[in-house]
Amino acid sequence: MFRRPVLQVFHQFVRRESEIASSLVLERSLNRVQLLGRVGQDPVMRQVEGKNPVTIFSLATNEMWRSGESEAYQMGDVSQKTTWHRISVFRPGLRDVAYQYVKKGSRIYVEGKVDYGEYTDKNNVRRQATTIIADNIIFLSDQTKEKA
Repeated sequence: MFRRPVLQVFHQFVRRESEIASSLVLERSLNRVQLLGRVGQDPVMRQVEGKNPVTIFSLATNEMWRSGESEAYQMGDVSQKTTWHRISVFRPGLRDVAYQYVKKGSRIYVEGKVDYGEYTDKNNVRRQATTIIADNIIFLSDQTKEKA
């Protein structure tokens, strides 16, 4: 007499639990950055007590475009916007290579991910910081210096 309703309730419960479990499956996502630019400062290595050291440097990327009426004839003024990126390298082997060989003015390619964080400055004010966590750096030849 109770067997059938109990089994139906049990099956509904099991079905509901499996639907919840399947909805908890993580979706694939992507946080990937590719930058090609020039180093703005020689790298520094910092280490917070109890944490791994990190190599930090800045990288400039430029965006250029022509403004004017007739872009087909390449007339008009060339405008440029420079964006500065803070690059942090945590990987032990890459961190040491970056510290040793990345120099101000070098042209490099960086792959990594974007990281948004907060910190408290010296005046006890909370600040936000955007950092590129590098997991690959490719050193490019600097053709302007090679010709000289």
